[in-house]
Amino acid sequence: MPDGRVARVTEIVAGSPKSFDDAITVGFRRAAKTLRGITGIKVKDMRAKVEDGKIVEYRVTLDVLFILEN
Repeated sequence: MPDGRVARVTEIVAGSPKSFDDAITVGFRRAAKTLRGITGIKVKDMRAKVEDGKIVEYRVTLDVLFILEN
């Protein structure tokens, strides 16, 4: 009988001055440098930093799902 797979979820926060989509990409690319076996991401939260009545940074909180190695 084959062994089952075990996954882990790690929460990260990423930001971008461009857009929420870019913040998600920034977070995913950074996570991919450290975590192997990523199988998915979930956007948990989206916020924006505002200064002087303007959005200066888009921030996202991501759950990164990856499979643990044997």
